[in-house]
Amino acid sequence: MPIDESLAFKPVRIALLTISDSRSAADDRSGDKLEELLSGAGHILAARAIIKDETALIVSRLHNWIDDPEVDVVITTGGTGLTGRDVTPEALHRLDGKDIPGFGELFRWLSYQTIGTSTIQSRACAVVARGTYIFALPGSTGAVTDAWEGILSTQLDSRHKPCNFVELMPRLME
Repeated sequence: MPIDESLAFKPVRIALLTISDSRSAADDRSGDKLEELLSGAGHILAARAIIKDETALIVSRLHNWIDDPEVDVVITTGGTGLTGRDVTPEALHRLDGKDIPGFGELFRWLSYQTIGTSTIQSRACAVVARGTYIFALPGSTGAVTDAWEGILSTQLDSRHKPCNFVELMPRLME
């Protein structure tokens, strides 16, 4: 899809949330990869955190960032699988936002090209809540790379045509 080079690039302020019972700042490879990708694209890292797979903790952190005017987008990594501790999609649903069903569908289609039928185990999803986009990605570096390169890099680029998430931001609270 085309990028209209005649338009000015508008950087987006993105918060990164790693959801894991076992990762720390020292070994958060998916969070590191996302930070590298968003910074390399010209966006601004607004915040970054790691929290446990606990629905209440996830919801609380997301509410804080949704209410922060310095955060336009939140990208989470981890907690989108099928095990009992994977609760990220459930946390997003508690935000009472609007689902963006095409995000998960497109992510799984892209992921299928890399990992085949194993993509069916992903519950990657997205919502827009109180004017903030939230994208929940699996916890692997491959998954975050696929999501960024295949979807987010263009949808978070204000120059992408025929349309993009950035141009909708001023109208999300209507």
